[in-house]
Amino acid sequence: MRALIQRSKQASVTIAGEVTGSIPHGLVVLLGVEDVDTTEDADWLAGKISQMRIFSDADGKMNLSVKDVNGSVLVVSQFTLHASTKKGNRPGFTRAARPDHAIQLYEHFMAALEKELGAPVPRGTFGADMQVALINDGPVTIWMDSRNKE
Repeated sequence: MRALIQRSKQASVTIAGEVTGSIPHGLVVLLGVEDVDTTEDADWLAGKISQMRIFSDADGKMNLSVKDVNGSVLVVSQFTLHASTKKGNRPGFTRAARPDHAIQLYEHFMAALEKELGAPVPRGTFGADMQVALINDGPVTIWMDSRNKE
């Protein structure tokens, strides 16, 4: 499972002209599911994201989590995080999970993240054509991959 995490001052996702999810401040998570991902990957990623200390404390040091700053998390599914650009100029997506597997893990991740945060998590719609708007704070952008737990 891959996640691109962006600290945000505000964010929203719009589908067919309608805002389906928005947050005032917190994190935007673009989430990609790979064919080999499991519920353990989803649980690990949800735990790491909810506890990641990337918000500034009173001394200006990144020492606070999204929970510590009463922030929210907006999650958008994005299979293109598993693009392969090794050959040619057209990305391939063969490592991205097929919808039946990906939707199951996406929903498991959402439930695990909501449990970690103790609050509902706004989201896009899996597989929809979405427009994501955000004001990146910092900017702070973190890349995580459950296959490479650094």
